[in-house]
Amino acid sequence: MIHVYYRGNRPPVSPSLHRRKGEIAEPAPEADAPARWILLMHTIPPRPAYLRVKVGRRLQKLGAVAVKNSVYALPRSDGAREDLEWVAHEITADGGEASLCESRFIGGLTDDAIEQQFQLARQRDYLELTKEARRLVDAVSKTDRLPAKRRAQAESALQRIRKRGEEILAIDFFGAPGRAELDALHRAAEDRLHPPRPADPQNTPDVPSLRSVRGRTWVTRKGIHVDRIASAWLIRRFIDAGAKFKYVEAKGYVPAAGELRFDMFDAEFTHEGALCTFEVLLARWGGEAPALRRIADMVHDLDLRDRKFEREETAGFAALITGICLQHREDDARLEAGSAMLDAFHRTFQQRTRK
Repeated sequence: MIHVYYRGNRPPVSPSLHRRKGEIAEPAPEADAPARWILLMHTIPPRPAYLRVKVGRRLQKLGAVAVKNSVYALPRSDGAREDLEWVAHEITADGGEASLCESRFIGGLTDDAIEQQFQLARQRDYLELTKEARRLVDAVSKTDRLPAKRRAQAESALQRIRKRGEEILAIDFFGAPGRAELDALHRAAEDRLHPPRPADPQNTPDVPSLRSVRGRTWVTRKGIHVDRIASAWLIRRFIDAGAKFKYVEAKGYVPAAGELRFDMFDAEFTHEGALCTFEVLLARWGGEAPALRRIADMVHDLDLRDRKFEREETAGFAALITGICLQHREDDARLEAGSAMLDAFHRTFQQRTRK
């Protein structure tokens, strides 16, 4: 039984291997970069027969991807290391062999290629669950009043979809495509089963005027994508140039005093009926300039995927958003790149409306 933990990009190489005649070569620049992955390499014996199935399920639940036969990877973190150490322990306890190491890939299979494997795996998960969510939306939309038995079945199905969506989100390390459509279908089913009650004019929520909001911290979910990128741009560009942003886990966050939440559950500013968060913020702020309205149309179609506006620029906008999210893993970097892109769209639309 083997259980080792090797930290580094690759085993040390003798300087003589880097040396040309009359000189000593410097190590490759990649060698100084931090390791990006934790790898589990294992050998599982044929008996007991259940071990291979158990290990496979555990790795699937953790979101690990196979980079080679019997070699699995997770993005490097303390949590990933602990999770894979438990898997390695289970393997060795039943007579197998397991090794862990931290590594980067600099030839052959690259870091970017592995990242794409993670995105494809989660995209497949989202697609599978999206099909189930679409069937649920179709089922609850066929009649205005569901019989009690069908309502109970729909509620149970919605709960399963919500739980599975949270499980996928927990292992969606690189913002895979497909989540926005799943979220939109989930909201559609939720709105159908639990339609919002008419607002009571005597009991309106205490939402501050966006014309007077300054110096607040705006909170949203980690892994920002089209609606959250555009909403944050709108806030900083037109509502409060000094706005600060905070990115948190979607589940269970309790806001601190002075914080305003957007595009997340129970937020002060989020989807309302058929409006995405960007549209809600735009309406509350009172900005209906044609250039901003065009941006709102693109954000709406990409976020809600109902093809309501179908502007000719939306396809290019979608490609740029996807590229930004693939290139940048950190939310601040996504917002910076997305803001530059939205500034360019805004200026273009302004020029068009002036003609």
